[in-house]
Amino acid sequence: MEPVSILIIATAAFFAGIINALAGGGSFLTLPALVFTGVPPVAANATGTAALLPGYLASAWAYRDLIRAPAGLSVLAVVVIGAVGGAAGALLLLATSDQAFRAIVPWLLLFATVLFAFGPRLHGFLARRAKRGHGFWGRVGVLAVCGYGGYFNGGMGIVMLAMFRLLGVHDLNVANGLKNLLSAVLTVIAVAVFMVGGAISWPELPPMALAAVLGGFAGARIGRRLPSNVLRNGIVLVGAITTVIFFVELFG
Repeated sequence: MEPVSILIIATAAFFAGIINALAGGGSFLTLPALVFTGVPPVAANATGTAALLPGYLASAWAYRDLIRAPAGLSVLAVVVIGAVGGAAGALLLLATSDQAFRAIVPWLLLFATVLFAFGPRLHGFLARRAKRGHGFWGRVGVLAVCGYGGYFNGGMGIVMLAMFRLLGVHDLNVANGLKNLLSAVLTVIAVAVFMVGGAISWPELPPMALAAVLGGFAGARIGRRLPSNVLRNGIVLVGAITTVIFFVELFG
């Protein structure tokens, strides 16, 4: 790898680690950075997901005492269904050609950016309409969200928080604990599928993983000082710019 390419992907992973530690959305940086340095889109998505895995594991461990399942589900059921969904999404990604995924990415980025922009309002809306005890729909929701996360990591945290609010999890810390657990589980499964399927670009992985871990530690410190609205607006801006760039490339 060229030193410039290493610098680009490591910098993207460092700031992605910060963003994921604070609010999620690191894929807005890792995916375009890898594609820019010449990694095919499917491999870029798989490699970026693998690079951010240590951060998900650390977050799940940090929230272990707050993990409680929604009414109608057990933690074991959430983990098993999440693993199945993550595997299904990862397998679907492996079955997607680079050309098809390149056409899909701008729309996925647009979806994730809109979720970030309207995330707080969405959570408030769902909290007022939350139901309890819907085990069947809870299982369907976990399966669908984890399938999305296994296929495309962007905006996954926002989707999960919205789902848990809808299922009656009113405590945001508990919702975050569930989100971190599911993110870790489905990412572990997805990365295992990517490894078996040969989708990960290994030269880029070590510098990105190290940078993401360092970014995660930095994010924990920054989070104590940075207003949440400033962070969210910054992520939305990055997502919007990235989305426009991918759409220009798609239709240009």
